[in-house]
Amino acid sequence: MKVAMLANHYPHAAHRDAFIARVHRVAEEFRRGPGCLSAECWLTDDADGAVVSFVRWESEEAFAASLTAVQAAELDIAYDERESRPREIVRLEEPPGGA
Repeated sequence: MKVAMLANHYPHAAHRDAFIARVHRVAEEFRRGPGCLSAECWLTDDADGAVVSFVRWESEEAFAASLTAVQAAELDIAYDERESRPREIVRLEEPPGGA
């Protein structure tokens, strides 16, 4: 079963470009992991200016291994004062029978 993670991040305007670069670095690390199907960074065009990350894996095991690898890589992934509000993270599963 494929799994995915969708995360909306809300950096303050002063930190937006640096935050986008952070998301790209994390996406690169996710893509290195076996079983990662894609890792992308998107931007919303609304007033909130969210930075959206979307990552897909071929299995729950690949998701878990990938997350462990990103945490071990000591990347800057902590939520802190550079963000205006908490992140919204949704974990998704492919429905039975495929997409």
